[in-house]
Amino acid sequence: MAKTTSYLVERMGLEGVLAAAKEKTVPLHRHSAWYYWGGIALVCFIVQALTGILLMVYYRPGPEAYESVRQITYQIHFGWLIRSAHNWSATIFLLSVFVHMFSVFFMKAYRRPREIGWFSGMLLLLLGLTFGFSGYLLPMDDLAYFATKVGLEMPNAIPLIGPPIANLLRGSLEVGEHTVQRFFALHAVILPMLYLPLLGLHLWLVQKHGNALPPSEETKPESERKTIPFFPNFLVKDFAIWLVTLNAIAICAALFPWQLGPMADPLMPAPEGIHPEWYFMSQFQTLKILGGIFPGMAGEAIGMVLFTLGLVLWFLVPVFDTERPVGKRGRQTTNFGLFVVLVLIVTTIWGYLGVR
Repeated sequence: MAKTTSYLVERMGLEGVLAAAKEKTVPLHRHSAWYYWGGIALVCFIVQALTGILLMVYYRPGPEAYESVRQITYQIHFGWLIRSAHNWSATIFLLSVFVHMFSVFFMKAYRRPREIGWFSGMLLLLLGLTFGFSGYLLPMDDLAYFATKVGLEMPNAIPLIGPPIANLLRGSLEVGEHTVQRFFALHAVILPMLYLPLLGLHLWLVQKHGNALPPSEETKPESERKTIPFFPNFLVKDFAIWLVTLNAIAICAALFPWQLGPMADPLMPAPEGIHPEWYFMSQFQTLKILGGIFPGMAGEAIGMVLFTLGLVLWFLVPVFDTERPVGKRGRQTTNFGLFVVLVLIVTTIWGYLGVR
């Protein structure tokens, strides 16, 4: 193994990379556990890519979408397991990305020189949510069909540009086979082409700038700050967390296989308790609340404006909070983050309580 490693390092010119890995350190403090969530998201994305390639071997977008998923689930050997692993890894992926984003936010790891890392991470989150939305329709069962139909009403509520965007995504006046083909192209081709280069940039920035210290550690003298070597100490722990994540995906996929409902029928009424996935439940419930307050389409339009404004403010946090040590703006930013977390949790739970 040592000879093989030496051969590869010499032939590929990796001496500088190896030396940098040996010199790099990672801060050690009571918040260090939050550093692992980015790695959890990465391993989940790798699982999705590998299982997605396997699913594409048998999946047929268009009129035969449902039948191909039925064959994958019930006829292809271990097809149900691969499909379940793909869906469960997507769920854990988005959960870990949200945790990673909030940990970066509250540790204020978006401040100079890490602003570009924050911006790229936010774009990755938006692309990840689009991955989830576009992939949800592909089985074309009744739940996926009606949930997507409801979901497409959200961009449709955006003034002026909303209806053209919704029509472009649908490919016709109603959700159908053309929508499935467009969502498949978006899910399997366009989004990966956008996601992979951005992910490479994000990972490079993380390696370049290292792990940020939380404000409580920044105030300590240099002599009191503890670190551990990145290679091999932190990397071994990271691999252990990855192994735990893979086991969690495997257990969920095996014990709680992803179900396939009846084939979508546009002429049938929507099933009881129709709702989007958990990562869109907060927006869904907020639109319901605003729709009950304001008449007609006004509630949905106001909701989309609020979502857009909140997203822009969240995206531009590094421009607003630049103080070191944490001052008035830093405390205001933290309070804003706590408010956002509280709203997301309350509206998500509220939404699920309202599901029949």
